[in-house]
Amino acid sequence: MDLLDAARAVFPNAYAPYSKFNVGAAVRTRNGTVFQGVNVENAAYPEGTCAEAGAIAAMCAAGEREIVEVAVIADCPEPVPPCGGCRQKLAEFAGRDVKVTLATIQGKTLETTVGGLLPGGFDASFMET
Repeated sequence: MDLLDAARAVFPNAYAPYSKFNVGAAVRTRNGTVFQGVNVENAAYPEGTCAEAGAIAAMCAAGEREIVEVAVIADCPEPVPPCGGCRQKLAEFAGRDVKVTLATIQGKTLETTVGGLLPGGFDASFMET
């Protein structure tokens, strides 16, 4: 399954009644399984959920722990990178060289890596004593 197609397929299901900014995401795990997510807003903005976080939550619920590819799609003029929190979440489950495809529903794409999104990433080694 094409990962960008998987993100595009769930994009219309986003729940963004306030911002009207739908986002769809998909992650692929080492065994080839694809997990999808959409953003979900509510009236208390900070309590919403990003599409990337939704895909990661579905992946974890299925018992998977390693992302090998990411795709994110949004309705905007240019590809939009994940928010800072989702960049960190992706870094928790994906290596720095994992490919990230950012896209618009109009067809523009930008390829980067998890390391490119979060060059100074925080990892568990900082918590070791």
